[in-house]
Amino acid sequence: MNAPALPLLVAVPVIGAALAALVPWRPLHRILLFLAPLGTGLAGIWLLREHLGGTPALAAQVGGFIPGVAIPFVSDGISAVMLTVTGLTTAVVLWFGARTGEVRLPFFTPLVLVLIAGVNGVLLTGDIFNLFVFIEVMLLPSYALLAMTGTWRRLGVGRLFLVVNLVTSSVFLIGVALLYAAAGQVNIAVLSGAAVDRPDVALGAAVVLLALVIKAGAVPVHGWLPRAYPGTSAMVMALFAGLHSKAALYAIYRIYSVVFAGEQQWLPVLLTVALLSIAVGSLASFGGNTIRAVIAFQMVAGVGYILLGVALSTAAALSAGLFYLVHHVLTVGALLLASGAVERTYGTAHLVRLSNLLRRERALAWIVGLALLSLVGFPPSSGFWGKIALVMAAAQAAPVTAGIVITVIVLASIVSLIALQRLWHEVFWGPKMELYRPADPLIHEGDPMRPVPLPDWVRIPLRDLAPAALMLALSLAVFVLAGPLWSIAGQAVTGLVDPTGYVEAVLP
Repeated sequence: MNAPALPLLVAVPVIGAALAALVPWRPLHRILLFLAPLGTGLAGIWLLREHLGGTPALAAQVGGFIPGVAIPFVSDGISAVMLTVTGLTTAVVLWFGARTGEVRLPFFTPLVLVLIAGVNGVLLTGDIFNLFVFIEVMLLPSYALLAMTGTWRRLGVGRLFLVVNLVTSSVFLIGVALLYAAAGQVNIAVLSGAAVDRPDVALGAAVVLLALVIKAGAVPVHGWLPRAYPGTSAMVMALFAGLHSKAALYAIYRIYSVVFAGEQQWLPVLLTVALLSIAVGSLASFGGNTIRAVIAFQMVAGVGYILLGVALSTAAALSAGLFYLVHHVLTVGALLLASGAVERTYGTAHLVRLSNLLRRERALAWIVGLALLSLVGFPPSSGFWGKIALVMAAAQAAPVTAGIVITVIVLASIVSLIALQRLWHEVFWGPKMELYRPADPLIHEGDPMRPVPLPDWVRIPLRDLAPAALMLALSLAVFVLAGPLWSIAGQAVTGLVDPTGYVEAVLP
């Protein structure tokens, strides 16, 4: 893949979505559904290889217009890593969707393909207005995916998700307008370093970052995420967890590092948001009454850990933040898909309705146990190296800052350990489970919502656990290969630490 081919990562999924909407042939839908994310992941690997080989950035000016006026598609190390991670993660999540049957829902395939196109556009665009456009492209199919099962619960969740994102998009657009009024441009390369000595540009960029912080689900604007995400299906929640918040975090990394040039005067604000997210997300995990509700609050904490990278804005911190982002996508994905497998077999993931699954579901216990250890930061897990990297990066800051950050990381990890130990105790220990809600309606007698006695032969099919096991295996691989992967993360953030190569590729 060369620079002119970058727009194909958006165009091909859109064309596939149109084809899937026009041709109701199920085998074609399956091919398109898995080919698009796998193609994205492979393209990301190829681009990453190019950037690690000495090409700092590749840029394509859509339509052949002059740089600065044309819509730029730009790839560098961090965008290539994000394409790889989001593409391969989406393919695994859709594999689970094939097991649950959700991929057979009407218009599911075109909706997911448009979502993939929007995410790829967010990761590749070099223009803040078109970043807004691609975020909207990403959100439009998400509204339908949230509510397409037709239950009243999902419709209520979809309304919350819709209102929050509509308001946030309006804030984003105001920021774009302020930027254009101040600089006459919204091209990221043109705006490189402009916010350092121009308060009007800084104001516009700050409004854009505020909108992205809301979309990422950081404290104090996080309340919608733990309410909306657990109300979806496990497959949709895993899809959104790997795409929505991570795309917003990537955009925060890009805009702050390039436009603000990592300016240290904003450190107290960003650091406060990051540390509050870590603390509140960890503590609020005690309030979750289902597996996915607990994980949703852990997602808020994860957003805080990832934001630490951009808050500290050193090369080591940015590398650590990117490393932690990859870990978080894989670990949370494994837990959400495992929760979906539980819901599919036992009809619930409510903590008070599950018990003693350690004896019944050994494979599930291994997957969930290792993934929970990864969230806390114990070895052997990617979370261990992720938190070690963040602590080491924080240690390079001023003594007071380093002390505060490291203290919060340690205390939050202890709190998360206790909260996740409660989840483990409720689900895997305790008395023998006697009632469940079977997926097969023929087993019910009368009310389908009424629990029935749990037979000894009921087990989660291993094929339902395979996607979660694959995500966990990738997380464990990150632990084993931490050395070379850390080197890749360090090279990937070079374009954020020194955007010269990025700017020269866009504005030759």
